[in-house]
Amino acid sequence: MKNMKHILIVCLAVLMASVAAPTFALATERTPEVQKAENYLRNLKTAKARFIQTTSNGPELTGDFYLSRPGRLRFEYDDPLDDYIVADGTFIYFYDGDIKEQSNAPIGQTLADFILRPNIRLTNEDLNIQRIMHVGDMVQITIAQSHDPDSGTITLGFEKEPYRLKKWRVVDAMGAVTEIELEDIQTGVKLPKSLFAFIAPKKEGFND
Repeated sequence: MKNMKHILIVCLAVLMASVAAPTFALATERTPEVQKAENYLRNLKTAKARFIQTTSNGPELTGDFYLSRPGRLRFEYDDPLDDYIVADGTFIYFYDGDIKEQSNAPIGQTLADFILRPNIRLTNEDLNIQRIMHVGDMVQITIAQSHDPDSGTITLGFEKEPYRLKKWRVVDAMGAVTEIELEDIQTGVKLPKSLFAFIAPKKEGFND
């Protein structure tokens, strides 16, 4: 029903709205749009929201998203899926409920690192901004890795009024697309530390 590769992509970022007649420009420097996005993300300490995930070759999935910067996030999918993703400040863990196994990677080795860093810069030695687009009431900023721009892109989507992160879209090196849209986002909320700890579910037959 789902593919772990697509679940991994969720952690890497961002969006695009299907609205006609966008205006865009190549971005080779820190424009006002980039500075505003950086300031917003730096000040985004905690958040929770509902999310809708769509992929180019899979079903629509929903769940809950939690963020505690720096270093921590969680995606928890709705029933009947048991899948979830959690970053604990050092590693990101991906739990696949179908096979009841987890995989993990250091945060710094994933594109999730750029949004979990204490000091967010969308242009640095690792990232380049490829394009800035104004589409209806949204600003979209497309980012790629500096050393390997063909490995894929992340597009962050911000609503202009009120200004907030609304969506993200990832296109991988093979052209597969994953989009996440946030709904009912709440910021500045108190979140328990337990949300961001990986705790493996007990396997059937091994419960006490």
